[in-house]
Amino acid sequence: MRGGTVLRRVEAATPAERDRGLDALRALAIGGVVLGHWLVTALVFDSGTVRAASPLRHLPELAPVSWVFQALAVFFLVGGWVGARGQAAAQARGEPYGRWLRDRTARLFRPVAAVVAVWAMAAGAMLAYGAGPESVRALVKLVLSPMWFLVVFAVLTAATPLARRLHPAVPLVVVACVDVARFGLGGPQWLGWVNVAAAWLVPYCLGAGCATRGVPARAAGWWLLTGGAAVTAGLVGWGGYPAAMVGVPGAAVSNLDPPTLAAVSFGLAQCGAALLLLGPLRRLTRRPAAWAGVALVNLSAMTVFLWHQTALIAVTALGLLAGGALPGLHTVPADGGWVLARLAWVPVFGLALLGCCAAFGAYERRPDRKRQDAG
Repeated sequence: MRGGTVLRRVEAATPAERDRGLDALRALAIGGVVLGHWLVTALVFDSGTVRAASPLRHLPELAPVSWVFQALAVFFLVGGWVGARGQAAAQARGEPYGRWLRDRTARLFRPVAAVVAVWAMAAGAMLAYGAGPESVRALVKLVLSPMWFLVVFAVLTAATPLARRLHPAVPLVVVACVDVARFGLGGPQWLGWVNVAAAWLVPYCLGAGCATRGVPARAAGWWLLTGGAAVTAGLVGWGGYPAAMVGVPGAAVSNLDPPTLAAVSFGLAQCGAALLLLGPLRRLTRRPAAWAGVALVNLSAMTVFLWHQTALIAVTALGLLAGGALPGLHTVPADGGWVLARLAWVPVFGLALLGCCAAFGAYERRPDRKRQDAG
């Protein structure tokens, strides 16, 4: 009875105009990023020092794992879609662009303050109690490094009026030219940082275009999926791009740091799949139980994103109380046994993340002065 009451309350609190399919895509993308980080990030304790390691370096055959869980393009697709719709609505009611941007970015960065404050105190405490600077740096970097996404997302959000008019092919050409200059003509490697904005502007513009000009036909989704996959396969197979769609420590080239043409073509394939899934997800989330789950994830989306690495670190640190290195938690990710052991730890990380959400979710759910959009 109580569960049914909760479902009815969630359903009643949902505005009729809210696009539940976009929320479901966002929830899937968040789940992919979190699981991906938990599966490809290891904290190895060696001679009293903590260092980060990746199973993708020792087991390159696991590269397909990154194809499943690296869902950044879907984030930017949904972000462009919701941002363009929200900015158009604000414009229609006469709200200044600056106010719209300030309110929207506040919802991004308000929860960041809690993470930074907690980890500033934690880093100070660890150093005071004798932890090595290298170990503290590795842990802080693990927590803070995903925040690059928020900076790029904020920049693209500010460019939403431009994205509503810009065709995705324009930034795509920029990415291709940068890669040709870097890898084909021996140009300076700093050129790659142009792609940090240009690469993610491709799916952001695609989402903004869907909001402004309407969702393309299913055929366009299939073209994006198959075409993006074919180009990515060609770039990896014959163009020398890495197979992993995430960064791998020690690799000569990363598809994400900075983004490459392979990351963009892979992202377009993901966007095609997302467009194809949008209709079925809209139908699925008409069911109260399915929608409640999606709504819960979206309600804590920023908290989950910001604290999931802290959850991993907390479980890893508490595991040291067992008195020795635990498989899949403190050991080098060098074989299949580590992978199986890590899969067993994932539910424990999930419980720790629930604790983080309970403790810090209020920073995200603080009511806004005004809701601007349905996303």
